[in-house]
Amino acid sequence: MTAARSGAKEIRVGRHTVEVGRPEKVLFPADGITKADLADYYRRVAARMLPHLRGRPLMLEQRPDGIDDPGFMRKDVPGHFPDWLARVELPKEDGTVTYALCEDAASLVYLASQACVTPHRWLSRADRPDHPDRLVFDLDPPGDDFDAVRRTARRLRVLLDELELPSLPMSTGSRGLHVVVPLLRRDSFDDVRAFAREAADLLADRYPDELTTAARKRDRRGRLYLDVQRNGYAQTAVAPYAVRARPGAPVAAPLAWDDLDDPDLTARRWTLPDADQLLARDPWRDPPRGRSLAAARRRLAALRSDR
Repeated sequence: MTAARSGAKEIRVGRHTVEVGRPEKVLFPADGITKADLADYYRRVAARMLPHLRGRPLMLEQRPDGIDDPGFMRKDVPGHFPDWLARVELPKEDGTVTYALCEDAASLVYLASQACVTPHRWLSRADRPDHPDRLVFDLDPPGDDFDAVRRTARRLRVLLDELELPSLPMSTGSRGLHVVVPLLRRDSFDDVRAFAREAADLLADRYPDELTTAARKRDRRGRLYLDVQRNGYAQTAVAPYAVRARPGAPVAAPLAWDDLDDPDLTARRWTLPDADQLLARDPWRDPPRGRSLAAARRRLAALRSDR
């Protein structure tokens, strides 16, 4: 970093120089983490994070006044974003939205300079926006009972193994886990969400006292919610390595399935200050190839008929 005449900081990233205005602005008051710290974190994790972002429209969670302020969620790219930051225009019900794309490290650092604490990514790529290459199960506990999350993740993995679908766990940096299934982009979002809902219903039927697919909180009665609603057009999920707007600056961290055996694991185990430890491990280094849901759909139908 070098000082800019405006009092900002300049970070040279690849072919671009990113200016971080008000770098001393504290975004995480309880932890003293500043905007400059956030930008530096994203610069450091860029090589690991970018493969999970490239080509995907982003929704930006911006907290310019720090995480104690509600901030805002941004979809449309504003006019002041630099020309070199990639964009894509995609349809919505009554028009179009121009989304940011994060294709390089400079773009990721620039978003941090705009106090984007958390980038949320689409589960599809911009070239085929209605055909996802990720299916996500969001394991949402009613409180901070991570043992219930851990237990449910293992049970979900068993079911996915029965369906012969590969799966990857990720801590969300919030309360639960995401279980991600790589896909081949052969199915539409409607078909993927219908499959995910049927699989979640089957798992909830196996453990009715502990699990539910009820969207309304009042209907969950203290059970863990198997949320599949992110599997839809223009819906988003937190990106791997993204910082969450919570005290301690927890990070959404890719996990290995063996990590669930660690009694110290929680959804907020990894944090921004843990960047060195986080980068020292790479549990998604050799990810499984995407699958079609065609055969899995037949297997799921067979399992449902055997109930």
